[in-house]
Amino acid sequence: MTKTYRISEVATLTGLSIPTLRYYETLGLLKPVRQVNNYRMFTDKELSWINFIKRAKATGMPLAKIMTYAKLREQGHETIKQRIAILEQQEQILHSEQAKIQEHIDFLQKKKQYYAQLTAKYETQQ
Repeated sequence: MTKTYRISEVATLTGLSIPTLRYYETLGLLKPVRQVNNYRMFTDKELSWINFIKRAKATGMPLAKIMTYAKLREQGHETIKQRIAILEQQEQILHSEQAKIQEHIDFLQKKKQYYAQLTAKYETQQ
């Protein structure tokens, strides 16, 4: 028997709010099964997908791109190359951001080095 979770449990497990989960359902990102009482029921498979969505968002991937990825995912294995292309594009964006961040770190380190030299100079003069 497959373990199922109500939306409140999924919210607790994933750290996403219930309104966010409902919004993702409205966008078509989530497709929970509805019980007879119309309650949404999620499985571990949906939890795994939600974790992918969270990680993709954490990389800065916009929801529109995640939705494109989701549609490709629904189409099956024949779309793997397109999904890889989306992931590679996001990876390139992250590498670009990483380079920019490294430039900022380098700037700060040079400034700290300058102040260290300045401090050492004034301490030797006293």
